[in-house]
Amino acid sequence: MSDIETPSLSADPVELARDLIRCPSVTPEEGGALNLLAERLGAAGFKTDIVRFCEDGTDDVDNLYARIGMGAPHLSFAGHTDVVPPGDAANWRHAPFAAEIEDDVLYGRGAVDMKGGIACFVAAILDYVETNGAPPGTVSLLITGDEEGVSINGTRKLLAWAAERGERFDHCIVGEPTNPNALGDMIKVGRRGSLSGTITVTGKQGHSAYPHLARNPIRAMTRVLAALQDEPLDQGNAPFDASTLEVTSVDVGNAAFNVIPDKATARFNIRFNDLHSADSLRARIRETLDRAIEGSGCSGSVDFVPNAAESFRTATGPIAALLTEVVAAETGRTPVLSTSGGTSDARYIKDYCPVIEFGLVGQTMHQVDERVDIADLNGLAAIYRRFLDRYFETFSG
Repeated sequence: MSDIETPSLSADPVELARDLIRCPSVTPEEGGALNLLAERLGAAGFKTDIVRFCEDGTDDVDNLYARIGMGAPHLSFAGHTDVVPPGDAANWRHAPFAAEIEDDVLYGRGAVDMKGGIACFVAAILDYVETNGAPPGTVSLLITGDEEGVSINGTRKLLAWAAERGERFDHCIVGEPTNPNALGDMIKVGRRGSLSGTITVTGKQGHSAYPHLARNPIRAMTRVLAALQDEPLDQGNAPFDASTLEVTSVDVGNAAFNVIPDKATARFNIRFNDLHSADSLRARIRETLDRAIEGSGCSGSVDFVPNAAESFRTATGPIAALLTEVVAAETGRTPVLSTSGGTSDARYIKDYCPVIEFGLVGQTMHQVDERVDIADLNGLAAIYRRFLDRYFETFSG
């Protein structure tokens, strides 16, 4: 449990988090979450737009852009209200969308990832506006409903939509859960890239008693997988952990014991640092595949998932220094500046302005009984609130 004192904000982050969790916004469903935020922010004087994007073969997705104030400095808060499916609700201690509190802990899908984080920065922003009026600059919110899905109709398109309307961002904080153990542990200042794909090896079907009349793609596939995983991609470097390649599934779709299948597939995911690019890794996978199946009599191909994420790192400049100072003042901990973990929508925002990430403790994200300490919700809201004051003191004028 956190030992951070409860702040006295005019907006309650705990109740707002509960209201958001009660919206069943499993990707790509909006579930009422974005409309709830638009209503609360609109009542406080924000201009709000719910923008729907779609693309052939993908689901329509609603996104929210809200802003108050004018001109620079422009601070944006970003996040997502969509959540992963809860799984079997019977396995939960409390119903996944009931937002129940037990022993000062809030349970529910999205409590950590990341409706809780959104509730904290919205509560802080509403309190700032109520106390000070419009900021000496701009505060905006970029909230998507497509982060946990394919991320095609979400933040990437919302940023382009806003830019076309003249929005210019100076800095952005993403409220993803960044802390491994306690609030104040870690600020993310970059992320490794992500590349996924499916390898297909095609042979010739035949009777298992007559293998000379067939070409077994499984034999060739095992050679491919061994070649991919025999040597590490790299050893990492100062700002990034080592790159990793993990095979996530292998399948032949064969229910028979006495049939050699004609095809084998394997899915993989690579998390890579700035020693590689998505293009260089695509070339490496293709070369490895061709070399591994040579002489097997089988053919091979690889289909890469579109929308790969490149690695990035925000220079540890004034925005990271300011947030570090605020976090230390509120929690007594000096956060580590890290690029660890998975990907986030910061990979799109970095093309528009410096972006850093700081949110809740992430230990239960995507799990059954996802939950957050009430004290951490209040503590994170206090951090965001103090940061707003310091941001405009530092960057205005």
